[in-house]
Amino acid sequence: MGRVVFLVVVIGLGVYAFVAALQADATRIRVMPRWLWVAVVVAIPVIGPLAWLLTGQSSQAAIDDEGPLGPEDDPDFLRRL
Repeated sequence: MGRVVFLVVVIGLGVYAFVAALQADATRIRVMPRWLWVAVVVAIPVIGPLAWLLTGQSSQAAIDDEGPLGPEDDPDFLRRL
């Protein structure tokens, strides 16, 4: 029973990382190009998906700090009002 649970977790993690790597915004992908991340996720069952989740994509907080979130946070927009 433990082997079945482990196998389901490994397959689920692999499928999740595969889809996430394919759908990730190109500006968020780090370290390697997308095609290489997809190859690593598929070729190396446990380590590949974990590597993608830990280092392959930048965090959402880093993206949010790059610029204003909405019009009320944009000083240029507020000046034009």
